[in-house]
Amino acid sequence: MLLRSFHLAGFECATGINRHGAWIDQITATQHDRFMVEDYQRLRALGISGAREGVRWPLIDQAGRYDFSTLTPFIQAAQGCRLDIIWDLFHYGYPADLDPFTTAFAEHFAGYCYAVARHIRQHSEGPWYFTPVNEPSYFSWAAGEVGRFAPHRLGQGRQLKAALIRAAILGIQAIRSACPGARIVNVDPICRVVPPLGRADLEPGAWHFNHHAVFEAWDMLCGRLQPELGGSRDLLDIIGINYYWNNQWEIGREETALSRLDPRRVPLHQLVKQVWDRYGGELLITETSHSGAARAAWVESIGGEIAALAGLGIPLGGVCWYPVLGMPEWHAREQWARMGLWDLHRRGSTLVRVPCQEMIAAFLRLQQRSVMRADTPVVERLEARR
Repeated sequence: MLLRSFHLAGFECATGINRHGAWIDQITATQHDRFMVEDYQRLRALGISGAREGVRWPLIDQAGRYDFSTLTPFIQAAQGCRLDIIWDLFHYGYPADLDPFTTAFAEHFAGYCYAVARHIRQHSEGPWYFTPVNEPSYFSWAAGEVGRFAPHRLGQGRQLKAALIRAAILGIQAIRSACPGARIVNVDPICRVVPPLGRADLEPGAWHFNHHAVFEAWDMLCGRLQPELGGSRDLLDIIGINYYWNNQWEIGREETALSRLDPRRVPLHQLVKQVWDRYGGELLITETSHSGAARAAWVESIGGEIAALAGLGIPLGGVCWYPVLGMPEWHAREQWARMGLWDLHRRGSTLVRVPCQEMIAAFLRLQQRSVMRADTPVVERLEARR
């Protein structure tokens, strides 16, 4: 296993300015900053020993001066609870005085990455894992193509993606300089589109998206595409794949997922195989979940995909259930996404963690199968359950 446990949990950590011009901070909104120790203890009680966690760039970086007061408590809590953490350094939000389209942005980001990696190395035991830029493909579309996040540009998604990869490459180099031996987890969604029935004219566009566009960020990082950015396979390191129920859709109906019964839908293990065939190396599923009453069935379906990948000999290093806590929607703050192992219900000034019993039961069944299938000594399997 890449991390201490095969199953991981992800705490939603998006920051930034949403489509309405409002500041969002999901760590504060879910009160994870208040209850991080209790949240980590809940994971340990379920046998989860690894997590994705956010480093909030806009809070830490004050015009090039670094304030780690919002980060250090998470480092200490993770150490105390014996959790491996994948530290997410740029999850949509960036300092307001920066322009992500400029080379100065990438250079400033590298300085921030160096400072954070050095701080984490100095205050925690290894191994160390970092995600420099979360979901460059999604963010370049959301912030550069359709204006849903700052910088709220339209029609500039391709330019923003290249700028983000330039920043990621400099960030990776800075992380490795500050923290030798650090592993890099480059996270992006795997998506698939199909043409509407009767629209054969759209098949070439769908084919190009499925075989080229969806891989652009990883291709840039490894130097296959726009090699002038400085990419290499070594920089790509561990590939993190994000996949939700709505990652497959019909062209022109981007907000509507293909039905699970739609024969045009492709199983996740086949999509992961495409990634593996293209790049090789180590893989993680870094985000996956469903919402509401569909959560338990989704866990069961992911269990089938894990087994299928094992049957294909593809070395999947783990699965991260993300988000592990319910959260307010990015652009509709009064609405709550019920997607995690725990829903959040307000009791006075406190957001109480309420277990989704069906999902937890399904997860424990899957975890037991995963642990017993692992090719590890009995003592290690028992340790993974503690």
